Amino acid sequence: QVQLVESGGGSVQAGGSLRLSCAASGIISSLNTMAWYRQVPGKERELVAAITSGGSPNYADSVTGRFTISRDNAKKTVYLQMNSLKSEDTAVYYCNANVRTSLWRESAYWGQGTQVTVSS
Repeated sequence: QVQLVESGGGSVQAGGSLRLSCAASGIISSLNTMAWYRQVPGKERELVAAITSGGSPNYADSVTGRFTISRDNAKKTVYLQMNSLKSEDTAVYYCNANVRTSLWRESAYWGQGTQVTVSS
């Protein structure tokens, strides 16, 4: 069993910053690509940023230059530093990880989600 536990969400004014964290625990052979998604009511979940096990990041165009994804492999944790926040960044943010639990099994896991609210 693998668990992803997110923290760091909250409310902030436009222009402010927040840092999200997501820690993985359980039976983990290796953590591969980790990512942050977000979802607002009535819309599909969208990819915000992803980072490979080697540390190569990718970002959605809407957050490039404002958000930074990073990871600490020793702590099995991925971070999302969000700066210059806008009202349109308001959403529930979900952590996602591709986890290898054995030689024969790799699965995607999701965190429970953390609310980020940006007021203008």
